[in-house]
Amino acid sequence: MPVEREGFTLTVPMTWWEFDLHPATRDDSVRRLLARRVKENPALAEHRDVLGRFLKKAARDAYESGAVYIGCMAQNFDTLPLTASVTVSLVGARTADGTALPADPASIVAGLRPKEAAREGDTWRKVTTVEIPETGLAARTYGIEDVAVPGDSRTVRAVLMQTFIPLPGHTDKVALVAASSSVVDLAEPFFDVFDAVTSTFRYREPGAAGAASTPVG
Repeated sequence: MPVEREGFTLTVPMTWWEFDLHPATRDDSVRRLLARRVKENPALAEHRDVLGRFLKKAARDAYESGAVYIGCMAQNFDTLPLTASVTVSLVGARTADGTALPADPASIVAGLRPKEAAREGDTWRKVTTVEIPETGLAARTYGIEDVAVPGDSRTVRAVLMQTFIPLPGHTDKVALVAASSSVVDLAEPFFDVFDAVTSTFRYREPGAAGAASTPVG
C-alpha cells in the first residue's frame, strides 16, 4: 500500500523495505522490520546481519543526502545479491552564488548535460522528460554514473535514475525521486523498475483524506 511522507505518496513492491529515516529511530525501525519479515519468512534468518547492514547504511546515506523517504529492495542473497533503493528529497535548484533557478521541466532539462560513453563500460547519462500520471511533466536523467558516497571522498558506480517533479505552488523547488542500484549488469531491468516506482508518485493536498500531516514544501 502507499507510504505517505511530507505530503506525497509513493508505492513500492510489497517485497521492498520501507522504514523511518530519523537518526534517533531508524536503527530500531530496521530491527523491528527485520524481525517481522524473518517471522513471516524464516528463510531470511541466515541473511539477517547482511540485510541489517545494508538497510541501516542505506537509511544513513539517504538521511545525510537530505532525503525525506527511502524504500529499499534487497533479495536473492543466496545467489547474486540484488539491492536497490529509491529516495525522495525536496530540493531547490540554485546557482553557485545561491540564486534560485526555475524549476519547470524545460528549464531543468536545459541545465542538465547528457553524457555519451566513450567506450564500453564507461559512464553515460541521458536527459529527457516524462509524464507522471495525475502529476504532470517532469525532467529526468538516467544512466550509469559514479555516485558520491555521503560523508566520503569515494564514489560508487551505479544504475541511476533521477526524476525532478515540480512542486505545486512553487517555482524554485522540486521533489527529486532518485533510484539507484550498484548492480550495473542489470541496468535495463532496473530502469524499468525505477520508472514503474517513480510513476506512482502523487502529491497530496494538505488536509486531504490520507494525506501526510506535514504538507509538501
